Amino acid sequence: MTFEEMTARIAAGEGFIAALDQSGGSTPKALKGYGIEEGAWNTEDEMFGLIHAMRQRIIESPCFGNGKVIGAILFEKTMDGTSGGKPVPARLAERGIVPFLKVDKGLEDERDGAQLMKPNPGLEDLCARAKSLGVFGTKMRSVIKANNPVGIKAVVHQQFAEGVRIIASGLMPILEPEYDITAADRAEGEKVMLEAIHEGLGALPEGQQVMLKLSIPKEPGLYTELTRHPKVLRVVALSGGYSTEEACAELSKNPGMIASFSRGLLQDLRHRQSDEEFDGTLGAAIDQIAAASVA
Repeated sequence: MTFEEMTARIAAGEGFIAALDQSGGSTPKALKGYGIEEGAWNTEDEMFGLIHAMRQRIIESPCFGNGKVIGAILFEKTMDGTSGGKPVPARLAERGIVPFLKVDKGLEDERDGAQLMKPNPGLEDLCARAKSLGVFGTKMRSVIKANNPVGIKAVVHQQFAEGVRIIASGLMPILEPEYDITAADRAEGEKVMLEAIHEGLGALPEGQQVMLKLSIPKEPGLYTELTRHPKVLRVVALSGGYSTEEACAELSKNPGMIASFSRGLLQDLRHRQSDEEFDGTLGAAIDQIAAASVA
């Protein structure tokens, strides 16, 4: 797929974006969920080998290429690996799935009710390498934990500032200012965040676009206006700790948003499942998440 074909696929595709981007810190938890306990590996390379084998199994499953998964977000080591005998981004594109790359370097300590992203001086070099491998876009995550306008605006401002660097590198940025779904003041804080996002979009030059990855809002339909904004290619939802069933039920209340789930996609997969059991379990999750995304 060309960049233009990928843009059209993401803009109008009926389906969702799979999040396969667990990084070093979250990999042991992801493997435990897959049924591989910590201690099953001796080195970091062995750990990443196990998680890559899981991702290969997902990517090569027949149901993953059935048209309902329109994109996939990758961890850097996954991007650099292979699946089906080809570089992962090329293999995904071959299956009609648009590749994205997680590019943030983790979170700073909490301040003003939020966690900003750590500095990322090598971002342009990483984007150039990703583009050379056929990656379409990027994803980077911050976290908002309280309705503190100072922290919320700092998170959104940083997301847009980094997004501008990514656009200049020729890739499509997914901005992810995640609002903690357990925050007691989330309904009010999400409105503050929405206003800050509109300010960021207003500052983007005409003709430039971003994507947004947001927690499913407390108030259904809150982000519908963003799904129609000319500077937003697509609005996707993270599962944020919800189970698959909960996340799909909440997502279906929000027209225009599509899923970009990790836990919600992977929660019932186990490494000891036969290929038939694995494909059946993954296929059922894909069907359920895709249905909620087009509801």
